[in-house]
Amino acid sequence: MTAILERRKKRLQVRRAARWRVSAGLEAWLESDEATTLGSLNDAFGEKILATACLTLMAPSALPIPSGGATHVLDVLAVVFAAQMVLARRSVWLPDKWRRRELGARTQKGLHVLVRFVRFCERVSHRRLAGLIASRPGERLLGGVILVLIVAAALAPPFSGLDTLPSLGVVLVALAILLEDAAFAIAGITIGLAGIGLSVFLGAQATQFVSDLVS
Repeated sequence: MTAILERRKKRLQVRRAARWRVSAGLEAWLESDEATTLGSLNDAFGEKILATACLTLMAPSALPIPSGGATHVLDVLAVVFAAQMVLARRSVWLPDKWRRRELGARTQKGLHVLVRFVRFCERVSHRRLAGLIASRPGERLLGGVILVLIVAAALAPPFSGLDTLPSLGVVLVALAILLEDAAFAIAGITIGLAGIGLSVFLGAQATQFVSDLVS
């Protein structure tokens, strides 16, 4: 009984930190005795879980390190959360198996980098068009943007590093929702579209190169 009460107390502390500041909530979640699972993340962030999950799951891909396809499982999970943002769901649907899945060491390493990045963003952030960002239509629209960028990141060739810019776009748009700052949404959309454009351009160049070789 004492152990159960202690766990509840620690979960409450993490949730209070998340309500105070996104970076504080992420840091408390990572350093808590609870396993770093999507279920414990949901317990910490409550109604902010959809944007927070997309932010968390795409952070490793946003690092300027070729993933070699190792983050595709995280991309699939992020798609599930982004789709629920488009549907404007307030209660999160997630299979029990995924809810209990512990994030790997590489993901946790990326999340510690993410905490420092989020802390910097919080210092420079201001509430800009907060009413639009926090509205149901605004959240659905940004959820659709996040969904497109996640798919673009997932379709990037392994070891190419082309998933970095779309993933960074997801991180910034998710931060725009959490911080209610439209400037981050604009930056995220710009960076994400630049990443998609780069992928399309290089893909076209590669196709032309192969075509010239076989012709």
